[in-house]
Amino acid sequence: MTLFFKLLLAHLIGDFFLQTTRMVNSKEHNKIKSPYLYLHCLIHILLTLLITWDLSFWPYALFIGLSHFIIDAAKLYLQRPHWRVASFLVDQFLHLLILITISLFYNKAYLTIDMDLLFDNQKLFFYTCLLFLTTPCSIFIKTAISSWSPQNFEEQTANGSLQNAGKWIGNLERLLVFIFVVLGRWEAVGFLLAAKSIFRFGDLKNGEDRRLTEYVLIGTLLSFGIAILTGIVYLNLSLA
Repeated sequence: MTLFFKLLLAHLIGDFFLQTTRMVNSKEHNKIKSPYLYLHCLIHILLTLLITWDLSFWPYALFIGLSHFIIDAAKLYLQRPHWRVASFLVDQFLHLLILITISLFYNKAYLTIDMDLLFDNQKLFFYTCLLFLTTPCSIFIKTAISSWSPQNFEEQTANGSLQNAGKWIGNLERLLVFIFVVLGRWEAVGFLLAAKSIFRFGDLKNGEDRRLTEYVLIGTLLSFGIAILTGIVYLNLSLA
């Protein structure tokens, strides 16, 4: 399990934190001619070696990078606008399948240095949950509800909304919900949901487009639901 969490941690960082919008746009436009596709795969190889902290792991790290290239290249050529959610989910599922397969077949013992104090199973799982609930979860929710997004519902300076405010609010609320669930403070989760509902009441009440209300509600419920489920899974696996 330790190896899987290390590989998953490297995947989340490489796929969601070190891949910019510019890189994604370049890959979608130029496909395998985009230099960012190769840079992205190289980043995954280096991250895998860094987080596993074992140079002898290089064949597996190289395999992860090559499989990442094949999966991403196939996605670039096969995805269609109306398949965006499905292609995203299949892409992530295949990456995770590669990581699980490597974890099952790799039996070499790790170097037991002080690094193990920071990377035991429970801490790795905790780090992974925290990272998952930020940018990866934000991208997942945005992709999942993209087909319902009203055309006039965009962050623009004209509507007085702060740039990327929705993303930061979502990240913070999911991290708070996760921490509250881990601490067993379910009443705090209810308070947070009630507080957000009050703040968003004015927007929903004054919104002329019903789709805006439905879009916000779906996003909020998805955000809270994923955070709560992540907290429950963490509690059950960490106590197992």
